[in-house]
Amino acid sequence: MSVIRPSPIPTPRCRSQTVYRRLHSIHFIHHHRRRRWNPRSEAEDTATARSPEAAGGKMVVELVGAFNEVTERMNSVWLSTSSSRLLFKALKLSIPILQSLPLASDGRSPLSKALSLSILLADLQMDAEVISASILSEAVEANAISIHEVRDQIGTGTAHLLHEIFRVKNIPFKVDVLDDETATSLRKFYLTYYDIRAVITDLVSKLDEMRHLDHLPRYRQQILSLQVLKIYSPLAHAVGANHLSLELEDISFRYLFPCSYLYLDSWLRSHENGSLIDVYKEQLLCSLKGDLVLSGMVDDVYVKGRYKSRYSMMKKLLRDGRKPEEVNDVLGLRVILMPNDDEVGEKACYRTSEIVRSIWKEIPHRTKDYITKPKANGYRSLHMAVDVSDSDQTRPLMEIQIRTVDMDGSANAGTASHSLYKGGLTDPKEAKRLKAIMMAAADLAAIRLKDLSSNKQQSLKTTTNQRDRVFCLLDKNGDGMISIEELMEVMEELGAPGEDAEEMMQLLDSNSDGSLSSDEFDTFQKQVEFMRKWEDRDNEYKSILDEKLHDLPHQDATGLIQLYNKELEDRLSSH
Repeated sequence: MSVIRPSPIPTPRCRSQTVYRRLHSIHFIHHHRRRRWNPRSEAEDTATARSPEAAGGKMVVELVGAFNEVTERMNSVWLSTSSSRLLFKALKLSIPILQSLPLASDGRSPLSKALSLSILLADLQMDAEVISASILSEAVEANAISIHEVRDQIGTGTAHLLHEIFRVKNIPFKVDVLDDETATSLRKFYLTYYDIRAVITDLVSKLDEMRHLDHLPRYRQQILSLQVLKIYSPLAHAVGANHLSLELEDISFRYLFPCSYLYLDSWLRSHENGSLIDVYKEQLLCSLKGDLVLSGMVDDVYVKGRYKSRYSMMKKLLRDGRKPEEVNDVLGLRVILMPNDDEVGEKACYRTSEIVRSIWKEIPHRTKDYITKPKANGYRSLHMAVDVSDSDQTRPLMEIQIRTVDMDGSANAGTASHSLYKGGLTDPKEAKRLKAIMMAAADLAAIRLKDLSSNKQQSLKTTTNQRDRVFCLLDKNGDGMISIEELMEVMEELGAPGEDAEEMMQLLDSNSDGSLSSDEFDTFQKQVEFMRKWEDRDNEYKSILDEKLHDLPHQDATGLIQLYNKELEDRLSSH
């Protein structure tokens, strides 16, 4: 048996750990069988074994794992063959470049940072061109590849978007004083003159940067946080990425006013109690679906829940002069009804309010009926405040909004115009016009990457198995098998020697027929998925351990390390 020797690691305690170690270092242990390529003796194998860092298989694992992780989060409706191929090409080009670059100033690898950006964009349901450009931007920014090379190897659309991304990134440096008037002008400039997809990519990049500010000196943290509050958070709200806006606000609040943030955070945590909002949401949903009167009026009902953000809480306290316990929307639920007849929509809303009163105690003077008396902008909804305290604990009031699907759609449309107004546009008509342009740009990008009806290769679009996408991309001749030549071609594109493809084929080719079937490759992908999840969980445990070790004496720290190792072994053996 020939072995490519790994760096020293603890002896595996179970089969799952063995699989992980083999994949993690890509030191494939060759089984007792006749080798078909480049036969060598065991002594020659040992003498010429390459280091784990040079193993091309490691890059294949990263390529397959990254592609699957990103595409699983993307909208399957627009994940066409063209989109999949574009993303796959961008990853193949980027991974070897990014792995060769030094660590970023925050201690992360450039590849890790690029994948973080791609996942954030995928969660926002951005198209493959945007995600590909975000991955490549790290390599371009490091001068490891030029935009012209991206144009030649990936495509003109991605290269143009990269150009826009770097133009957008430089906008804040064009002003000397960041007052309210300048910030408003900058936001309007963003929304008017640049590709909206480049703006969203810049917002995601800024969020990623804000999540890793601890390595910077205090004054830099505050400068960036102020910039985010003035420009980026309102801009995120303007393009409809509200959850992005809320997180940017909360992080900026934490760095600008740490004492106030800690006070509010502690108070809110004492009332959030983990999944408490989920308990209330499920309780209300069960009561609504179990009501026979309401069931006769609606085809379906949805309930959404949320906790109030720290920054939003702080603004309300300062604006209204209230105490934290006097804020009535720390907890919030929104009920959206789908009436089976337009004429019963309002009745369904009022019936829902009766069901709410049967569960919790209503605070009458906090109830607002915007259905009977809509707001000036046409907003319609019922707002109720209820007391969810129990005998064990007093809790702040919970706000419940009740509306039909049509009312919710109108509210969101109004919010879109209002959010653009907040983003820097002072004319509501201009805000609506710009919103239409933004939506058209996003639709055009998705249509451009959609497969044409005449396209003969529809396998990636029609497949129901997520893992089949990678197999089809590697099976270039479409014969249903990945040959050694096809595997070598991918390895060469990743900058790895052909011997790595041979080693990988020998490990994965369980029936020794010289090629990989979809079942054999699927087994490999399952192992890759397990490895990536295992690494993420292990990093979380290590971070927790570092925090605990910080203030412990040496002897206590030693005991904690032993306890950690035991927990790690138990966790592995459970797989």
